Amino acid sequence: MIELYENLSQKDADLCSLVLKASFIPHRVKKDHRGFAIFVDEHHFDAARHTIEQYFMENRMAYTLPDAAPPDADHGYAGIWIAVFLAAIHFYVASTGAAVDFWQNFGASAARINDGEWFRTITALFLHADSVHLVGNMLGMAVFGTAVSQVAGWGVGCAIILLAGASGNMVNAFMYQDSHLSIGASTAVFGAVGILSAYQFVRRRKTGGAKSRPWLPVLGGIALLGILGGAAHVDLGAHLFGFLGGMVVGIVYALYGSGRITDRNQWIFGLSAAGIVVFSWLIGYLYA
Repeated sequence: MIELYENLSQKDADLCSLVLKASFIPHRVKKDHRGFAIFVDEHHFDAARHTIEQYFMENRMAYTLPDAAPPDADHGYAGIWIAVFLAAIHFYVASTGAAVDFWQNFGASAARINDGEWFRTITALFLHADSVHLVGNMLGMAVFGTAVSQVAGWGVGCAIILLAGASGNMVNAFMYQDSHLSIGASTAVFGAVGILSAYQFVRRRKTGGAKSRPWLPVLGGIALLGILGGAAHVDLGAHLFGFLGGMVVGIVYALYGSGRITDRNQWIFGLSAAGIVVFSWLIGYLYA
C-alpha cells in the first residue's frame, strides 16, 4: 500500500476514510508523530484520489482538501551510471600497467585504514582485480543501485550507497586489524541490498501490519548475501558489513528522509557524494 494523504488531523482522516468506505475502496489509516496518514493499494490510488476530490468539490467543504502525499523521489538510473564509471576507472587503471600499485596505494588495507588512511574505504570501491570481477559488480550496481535510486532519487541514492560501502570497508578493516587488503564495489553493492531490505522492512511495518510479513525483505537480502556474497575468493566480511551498513542507512532514510527530499537536495547530495569521491582520490595521491 502507498500513501494517499499524510499529516492529516484526526477529523480529516476520519472524513476521508468515510468517503473511501462509502465507495468500497480498501484503505488503511495510520497514525505517527506527524499526524494521520491514509494508505491505499497502488491500483486504487487514482480512483481514491478522484473520489475524495469529487466529494470535496460537490460538498463545498469549508476547509481545503489536503495535498496528496508526495510520490517517491525522482526516479533515476544512478546505478547504471555508477556501473559505467566503475568500468571507466578500471580501464584507466589497466591502461597504466600498474594495477598492483593502485591496489596497494588505494585499496582497503586494514592496517592502513586503522592508521588513519580513511580515504581507502572509498577509493577501494572503484578498483577491481580483473574484468570478471568488474562485470559482476557492474551488474550488481546496475540492478541494486538503480533500485535504490528509484526509492531515494539519484542524488540521495548515490550518497547513501557510498556511505554504506565506505562504512562496510571501515568496519571490515577494524575487525581484521592486520594486513588484509580488499578492493571492489561489491561492498557498496551489498550496501545497496541492505538499504532496500531495510527500507521495505520499515515501509511494511508502517503500512501493512502483521500480514505484510515485514521481515521478508530482510530475509531476502540475507539470502542474496549468502548466495552472491559467500563464493570462493571473495571478502565475505566486506560483503557482510556492507550489507549491515546499508541496513542502518536504509532504516534512517525510511524513518526520516523518505518523501522529504526536494530536487535541489538531490543535487546537493549527488554533488556532495561526487566531491567526496574526488577528494578521497586526491588525498590518496598525496599519500602515495
